[in-house]
Amino acid sequence: MDYQHYQNPLITRYASRQMASIWGDQKKFSTWRRLWVALAEAEAELGIPIAEAQLDELRAKVDDVDFVAAAAYEKKLRHDVMAHVHVYGDQCLRAKGIIHLGATSNFVVDNTDLILIRESLELLRGRLVAVIDALGSFATEHRDLATLGFTHLQPAQPTTMGKRATLWAYDLVLDLKEVEHRLATLAGRSTKGTTGTQASFLELFDGDHAKVAKLEKLVAEKMGFDRIYAVTGQTYPRKVDHQVLSTLSGIAASCHKAATDIRILAHRKELEEPFGKEQIGSSAMAYKRNPMRSERICGLARYAMSLESSAAGTHATQWMERTLDDSANRRLALPQAFLAVDAILSIYQNVASGLEVYPQVIARYLAEELPFMVTENVLMQAVAAGGDRQELHERIRQHSQDAAAMVKQQGQPNDLLQRLEEDEAFAKVDVAAAVDPRSLIGRAPEQVDKFVTDVIEPLRAKYGSGADADELRV
Repeated sequence: MDYQHYQNPLITRYASRQMASIWGDQKKFSTWRRLWVALAEAEAELGIPIAEAQLDELRAKVDDVDFVAAAAYEKKLRHDVMAHVHVYGDQCLRAKGIIHLGATSNFVVDNTDLILIRESLELLRGRLVAVIDALGSFATEHRDLATLGFTHLQPAQPTTMGKRATLWAYDLVLDLKEVEHRLATLAGRSTKGTTGTQASFLELFDGDHAKVAKLEKLVAEKMGFDRIYAVTGQTYPRKVDHQVLSTLSGIAASCHKAATDIRILAHRKELEEPFGKEQIGSSAMAYKRNPMRSERICGLARYAMSLESSAAGTHATQWMERTLDDSANRRLALPQAFLAVDAILSIYQNVASGLEVYPQVIARYLAEELPFMVTENVLMQAVAAGGDRQELHERIRQHSQDAAAMVKQQGQPNDLLQRLEEDEAFAKVDVAAAVDPRSLIGRAPEQVDKFVTDVIEPLRAKYGSGADADELRV
């Protein structure tokens, strides 16, 4: 650990080792070398005089990257790709002359990024499934636990704790569909050439268009892609980066929404995220149980959402066949968006798997508001017993306003039901029976059951329980 210089907290505190490894230098430059091997193999297969011994030499050194030598070359050449070409060549003297043959820098840069994006999306897919699975189990457990609903953050018709969790889960299900779509449509750039015209490869194959097309297909297959972008400039379409970061931003927004709900419910003491036995909530207020994990989700989510604009700006300013102002921005925005969302989902999985519910607190809040919630049912029953709807509505309105004034101005309990019971206009209504919360939650339990059966169970069958949970470091 270097304690003298800034370290990215996404690496040191938040993201998983898996995601950090995907975007690490070893993975990146080993992939560059694998691409150079794939290119040389394909060129040899199509008749370019490249010996098997040269290919063997390249294969043997794929993971043996001399980073010190590469840094020295880059300082002199001011070009990272050529620095690594020279280092690879120094290690593979017989193959030195055929490394990068016919290629432009973005052959390794862009194709590598596409491979890393694919692996990162696959990892996030597993993390999404894991959170959805945990929320599904939570929803089933609390399918019929009546709780206050909220609209405008004001008490509204009751729902259930399980039904609320399905709302959180469904946002992630929609995000998962976006990730699946991005993976299904992701393609390789392969061997498009310097400005996308493949002119250098046409020269290499003496004007044989069929061989150039075959080369492009062969290299893409060796990269693991069965699709190639139809046309490109020097880079693959930067529109793809914007689409990917938009998907990541969407995941972050979904997690932010759910984490905010959890923070509000923690404030009400209805629900709490996991809290370690020796965890400290505040350095000053020893009693505190702050929802710090949910707060961390929100903080990281804001950052991840902001990175979408970088991808949009980069795409918008790629003049003609490309400009190089994409390079520095993408070195930051692409990996950090994935690292941030990886961290968010890891934390969310931890929270969703250990939520603590406090039914007695929930019941108390519900009881305080239920008198207002049941007035419509009381009104309908009174009308059915022969009362005048408009007159009864006015009586309820007056009683409600008077009861609310007692609660707000004097801090007294809500006595609306007592007021209705004492009003002769409602004498034929069993007011007490109308207060059963189970009569007010509609089809919430059945909706939970159907959601789990129709939406979550197919995902479990397809993906299992998702990615294994990473232990949170802080």
